[in-house]
Amino acid sequence: MSSIKTIDPLSIPQPELHAYLLTAVAPRPICFASTVDAEGNVNLSPFSFFNVFSSNPPVMIFSPARSGRDNSLKHTHQNIKEIPEVAVNIVDYPIVEQMSLSSTAYDKGVNEFLKSGLTEVASEKIRPPRVGEAPVSFECTVDQVIELADTPGAGNLIIAKVVLLHIREDFLDELGKLDPKKLDLVGRMGGSWYTRSSGDSLFEIPKPIRNKGIGVDNLPESVRNSTVLTGNNLGRLGNMEQLPSDELIDSIGKGDEVLMLEKKLKSNPKKLQKELHWLAQQILKENHTEKAMAVLMYAEKIA
Repeated sequence: MSSIKTIDPLSIPQPELHAYLLTAVAPRPICFASTVDAEGNVNLSPFSFFNVFSSNPPVMIFSPARSGRDNSLKHTHQNIKEIPEVAVNIVDYPIVEQMSLSSTAYDKGVNEFLKSGLTEVASEKIRPPRVGEAPVSFECTVDQVIELADTPGAGNLIIAKVVLLHIREDFLDELGKLDPKKLDLVGRMGGSWYTRSSGDSLFEIPKPIRNKGIGVDNLPESVRNSTVLTGNNLGRLGNMEQLPSDELIDSIGKGDEVLMLEKKLKSNPKKLQKELHWLAQQILKENHTEKAMAVLMYAEKIA
């Protein structure tokens, strides 16, 4: 492992700390927030200090931070103190450039819908409009605003309760559920960087809460200490409810691929075991966890 750089947050300038925090804690979902002031002027601005924190009641929290340059408050924060309502719009790749444009520090009263070319759609239960191009939008009432400090970079937690959802039907699967593969969402990284959740960047892991895995500590020692398997591989194997049966392990030894390896490397058992670990790793990538574990246990059996 590499050496560790340890930093006391009070020992470095706020902009430097800000950069460390936002680069390390990523990717972050983006709250594309639409608000109105007491005069009815519309504001649209993105915030990546954002997430959902409860489903019953449905609550989202985002934080328009004070400016690190002049300590000023965001117009979104000011508007919500006047009209405690917000439309939270979800950002996908087709609108990411328009979203970024809307983050420009325009003067108060300027409508970022017009500047970004996005479509205002009237909400049903709140005054701020929603973004017509967004795959999902949430109409929210604001329950509480928690101002964390009055210093540059300080956050202001907007605790918003969802009162209505709008979901574009072309992002639903055949069961009527939101399809992550169709959403093509983007996340905020540090600096000017973003990430895109689509294609090969999407992957599925069986949820541990659906079973009680045996844990990495109960895997055979040769598996735990493998020079081939990664921590992710061990985590997947440790999520199994039980080790493979002797019947499955024996059947692995009769498979063509294993027989060929044994024939080729019968004079080099250490190399054979390593090749079987490589084979198990490839099987894991195909999501055949039990079969992969059986290969590993067969490798231990013949070692």
